[in-house]
Amino acid sequence: MRYGLRFLRQLRPVFQKQDYALISSVNVAEPPCHFGKSCRIRSSACRGVYHAETNFFKIHSVTTTTRALSIGAAKLTNRETNRAGPLVEYERRIASGELVEGDACQVDTLTELQRLYDELVENVDTCQLDRNVEKPVRSGWLWSRLLSHPSYSPVKGLYLYGGVGTGKTMLMDLFFNQLTSNWRKKRIHFHDFMLNVHSLLQKHKGLSDPLDVVAGEISDDAILLCLDEFMVTDVADALVLNRLFRHLFDKGIILVATSNRAPDNLYEGGLQRDLFLPFIAALKERCVIHEIGSSIDYRKMTSGQQGFYLVGRDLSGLLKQNFQKLIGEGTATPQEVEVVMGRTLHVPLGANGCAYFSFEELCDRPLGAADYFGLCKNFHTLALEGIPIFGLHNKSAAHRFVTLVDVIYENKARLLCTADGSPQDLFEKVVTISEAKNMAPRTSSRSRKNDDSSLCVDNELGFAKDRTISRLTEINSKEYLQHHAAMLAEKKERVDQNVLEA
Repeated sequence: MRYGLRFLRQLRPVFQKQDYALISSVNVAEPPCHFGKSCRIRSSACRGVYHAETNFFKIHSVTTTTRALSIGAAKLTNRETNRAGPLVEYERRIASGELVEGDACQVDTLTELQRLYDELVENVDTCQLDRNVEKPVRSGWLWSRLLSHPSYSPVKGLYLYGGVGTGKTMLMDLFFNQLTSNWRKKRIHFHDFMLNVHSLLQKHKGLSDPLDVVAGEISDDAILLCLDEFMVTDVADALVLNRLFRHLFDKGIILVATSNRAPDNLYEGGLQRDLFLPFIAALKERCVIHEIGSSIDYRKMTSGQQGFYLVGRDLSGLLKQNFQKLIGEGTATPQEVEVVMGRTLHVPLGANGCAYFSFEELCDRPLGAADYFGLCKNFHTLALEGIPIFGLHNKSAAHRFVTLVDVIYENKARLLCTADGSPQDLFEKVVTISEAKNMAPRTSSRSRKNDDSSLCVDNELGFAKDRTISRLTEINSKEYLQHHAAMLAEKKERVDQNVLEA
């Protein structure tokens, strides 16, 4: 105890519950070994968590005047440790300066991800995560009838939800990248995942239960499934998800997902939602539900705007000039590119990995995520002319535009565009049902009559608009474009290397 007192001056425990201790003040000098595994420390001046296994003490310093929260990490001894996981990696990045500022909400989320990481490591054999160990065949008609009980995983997954820009994707990727490479794991965007599911269903159509076979193929490839941007807007997807995940959970799948919506708000107001509700119940049973709260949108903190988002009409000439600079000496010509399942998409102008469209050509036609994914596989840069202000009159086009931005962002493609307003202005007339109700009492009947004709009340679009605004901002940032350029350089280097080897 004396050793700990040299670390904690004026130690006065008021209560201790599990790993939590309340004290009056903290002097960071030596590790509080007497606390054992870990302890959470809080006072009026300092907050922190000490993890004995990771050998880290994390300080959360609260500045009362600004309410700003910063997190610093200090290695307390020189003792080597083999401890790994997302929380440890997060601390390392803060200590090395790769992450300048932390977020208490992100640390809480990382604690959940670290818990999941530790449980997976402890249950790697039980969960059959190792690809090098032959997995018993559990899919197919015969097995499903011989197996009397579902083989649920002993490890619960994690469903992370919260507002735009809270770092959900970054944290899930941090977790995923810490996992052993030989594990049965898969990280995929939800749009892409559903495209794969529908493709497999097409492949196995005619079977008595094709979803069971599809679930078997998915679980054979990956026991740990990480889905980014989980959202349900389509009745077909809603019905497929309910039955698909019943089979997946039965086969031991562990789900980690990020979403802007709480489970109870998924597919809210959708057609035949009562048939989707069993999926929500199963999701809550098989996953720990964790909300990430933050008032900061980190994607909007990016610096160095590059001028690829042009606001105003009659700017098509400037957009075409920028497009021509990117394709260099190449000549842009009309093209037909294959997108999905043998379908082709007409590209008005394309050259050197760059494609040029008007907004109407890409978002006023019956296109979907599959078409946009196919487009981004063929072109790393898209130029889009004439993005309008969205309202009731072009709601369908707004939905397609949201999907397009999601796909561009997920593929780290580059976007050049002209628009009638800033990203915020584009969605100013798009509101959720609750927002519309809150607006009504504060608006006179005369002004409501004038405004309601163009106001778009749509829950899915209303919730998605913040994500789209944030992503449009990030796509135009210096950091994003530097990453895009590095990705292109790496791809070119691989191509050149293959040519040399040939």
